[in-house]
Amino acid sequence: MAKQQPKVTLNPSRDIPLDRLYLSQSNVRRIKSGETISELAQDIARRGLLQGLNVRPILDSAGEATGDYEVPAGGRRWEALQLLVKQKRLAKDVPIPCIVKAHDCGILAEDDSFAENARREALHPLDQFRGMQSLVEKGGGASRTSQRTSSSPRPWCASG
Repeated sequence: MAKQQPKVTLNPSRDIPLDRLYLSQSNVRRIKSGETISELAQDIARRGLLQGLNVRPILDSAGEATGDYEVPAGGRRWEALQLLVKQKRLAKDVPIPCIVKAHDCGILAEDDSFAENARREALHPLDQFRGMQSLVEKGGGASRTSQRTSSSPRPWCASG
């Protein structure tokens, strides 16, 4: 008889005020390349946030949750949101959709950061062409974001 696979449990999601979120030192992206934070902020201002942030609770010295969260995956989106706050285009306490992982989940924050950055798959060039064609046909035009090559990072997946 085949051994039954364990059930998958997904992490809960919730809205957390932006001013309770802090960039994690566990984020593996250190070198900024491609789209700038200001371009990503413009895209978020235009479309909204298309992907939430991956967060973990920050604990005090006694091991208790402080109500603040670190962002190990989604750092570029966090930086773009901070820029929108600085530009007074977004409230500093706006609720941000977040996937919340327990501090003791058994997976390193660096592992999540690396997976979010390394496991992306670029659009196939034909899919990219068809998507652009559909935008043009429907009168949506082609934004700077959608004109990228298939090997360029996509803002809705950017995390570092």
